[in-house]
Amino acid sequence: MRTVIVTDPPRADGEQVAKLAGYGVATVHEALGRTGFLGPQLRPTHLGFRIGGTAVTVLCWQGDNLMIHAAVELCRPGDVLVVTTTSPCSDGMFGELFATALQDRGVRGLVTTGGVRDVAELHAMGFPAWSAAVSAQGTVKATPGSVNVPITAGGQLVRPGDAILADDDGVMVVPRQEVERALDRAQARLDKEEATRAAFRAGELGLDRYGLRARLAELGVTYVTAEEYGL
Repeated sequence: MRTVIVTDPPRADGEQVAKLAGYGVATVHEALGRTGFLGPQLRPTHLGFRIGGTAVTVLCWQGDNLMIHAAVELCRPGDVLVVTTTSPCSDGMFGELFATALQDRGVRGLVTTGGVRDVAELHAMGFPAWSAAVSAQGTVKATPGSVNVPITAGGQLVRPGDAILADDDGVMVVPRQEVERALDRAQARLDKEEATRAAFRAGELGLDRYGLRARLAELGVTYVTAEEYGL
């Protein structure tokens, strides 16, 4: 494995990414045809945060956080640190000290397929993190990895500079070249949802609005009385 630190990756437009984050992960995910979701295993360590930022990617050896230290230097305001490991690892590779350094640099949060620790401190300082595990298990600083190279997280390819969106529903990636298109589609999705919301408030049923009665009939679902069913 080639171990490198890429110092100057292209980044998605920060203002566009921040605007995209406002739509929320679920809306953007649906708007883009249900693509980019990093999977249900990545959960927030504390609820109530909605962030969007440009990815600084980190590939670490399992149980070793050396490359996170290297990545901190390259982080800019508006970034999100995205960390994965060469093999599955649930060790607490990230904690309050890292968060302090990143927060000072304007980093919006952490996403990791591994573990975090110091959860109470992260919550108190308002630094959001999404991880696959919480663990007090410590790590070493001994093995080289890479920073700002394409990585795989939750089955998705994440390139440095891609848009990372995260909230209580999970984490997704939007390729940096797709951010503008994602904004247009997310707004269209939001407009459609608002129209549906208004219809539901007026008493319309999803069965009728979505044409699902015909679909039920096509699938052979029938309506019967309790007597007919034998209740």
